[in-house]
Amino acid sequence: MTAMTEEDARAWVRDRFGVPRETLLARFVDILLAEAEQQNLISRSTFDSVWARHIVDSAQLLPLAQGADAMGTWLDIGTGAGLPGMVVALASDWHVAMVEPRKRRAAFLAETAESLGIASRVSVHASRIESYRMRAPAAVITARAVAELSALLSSARHCADLSTLWLLPKGRGAQSEVEAARGAWQGSFHVESSITQPDSRIIVAREVRPR
Repeated sequence: MTAMTEEDARAWVRDRFGVPRETLLARFVDILLAEAEQQNLISRSTFDSVWARHIVDSAQLLPLAQGADAMGTWLDIGTGAGLPGMVVALASDWHVAMVEPRKRRAAFLAETAESLGIASRVSVHASRIESYRMRAPAAVITARAVAELSALLSSARHCADLSTLWLLPKGRGAQSEVEAARGAWQGSFHVESSITQPDSRIIVAREVRPR
């Protein structure tokens, strides 16, 4: 498998989510790149591959969420630059809660949601996940490069129940993280290959609970 090109990435978004969503995501890309000049949101080395490395890398989680309760909330932990939370909100009709402890990044996320017209479906919380409380368990939980699997499950378990779907982008060590977590956690865990990078993986977990 070779890395996805920018042209491939935009075509992938357009084919799955339509031209209006692609246009909205393009506006987000412009905002993201402009803000990345002011604060370190994404690596400068990925500026020329932002659609593949960040947009599609985030949007590919949506097809994996089919079957989750779309009337519920999609919780994104450590959203940072809006990845994947902002992309999910722009490419779908999900209600998305973004938890980001760095206040400057949280402010960027809130301002971006407002400027892109999705503030009614997006909430931004400048908080650590351990301190965040939800009215009802999340339908989907995502976290991109936030913490090792066992630590993440421990810190966010209060936001989930057995129906929660966990979609966790990881690197090549994803399977090792799953094996390590099995000592303390039970449920259905499997690892999907990312479509954007040969060495990227996605942990998909259901019915997660402590042993």
